[in-house]
Amino acid sequence: MSGHSKWSTIKRKKGALDAKRSKIFSKIIKEITVAVKEGGSDPDANPRLRLAISNAKGQSMPKDNIERAISKGKDKDTASFTEPTFEGYLPNGIAVFVECTTDNNQRTVSNIRAIFNKNGGNLGTNGSLSFMFDRKGVFVVPVGDLDQDEFEMELIDAGAEELELEDDGFFHITTSLEDFGAMAKKLEELNIEPESAELQRNPTDTKSLELEDALKIMKTIDLFEDDDDVQKVFHNLQITDELMNAV
Repeated sequence: MSGHSKWSTIKRKKGALDAKRSKIFSKIIKEITVAVKEGGSDPDANPRLRLAISNAKGQSMPKDNIERAISKGKDKDTASFTEPTFEGYLPNGIAVFVECTTDNNQRTVSNIRAIFNKNGGNLGTNGSLSFMFDRKGVFVVPVGDLDQDEFEMELIDAGAEELELEDDGFFHITTSLEDFGAMAKKLEELNIEPESAELQRNPTDTKSLELEDALKIMKTIDLFEDDDDVQKVFHNLQITDELMNAV
């Protein structure tokens, strides 16, 4: 299992058990709101909104919540959001890339810098770590009664670079940034609704640490993800079996 797939699995298990599940919903609602403001409230004409709704359904978000988020995006009085990103290092040279959605950039900058500083890291300049991450499309699809070989053949033409069958009962499909839309369309044609579909920043190389040091990094990653303005966090810490079991 590759590192990014392991981290996706950890996050999904945490989400299923976590009392803070409402935070997952709030991030999705924010994504729906931004998508509506950016491209309108018709999912058929707005790929970003269509994807956000799909992810909401994958997280079992009630239909009423989705409809309220769309209405919120249509409301002219709803605050406008910006989508800043932050890059920096945590102890032992672990690179971190943070994607945010915020209505108060000053607050977000202050919070992100504080998390870095209080946990032995430092916030870098934008673009300083971009070369360490490749943007990829990642789809998580329940295995169900799908045959892996047949499914893989169906997806090759849509740009599948990698299809992994994980022991959590899900396929993890990876595409290039350019083929993300084609894969989303292909899954729609196959009447397959992914549990999640997103653009990720996968590390070009990972770094392994001793368990104690790795757990400290994971706790800091959690601090970033707990911030209301943070949508996604990417890092280059190698997720070993030992670390996964400890988390």
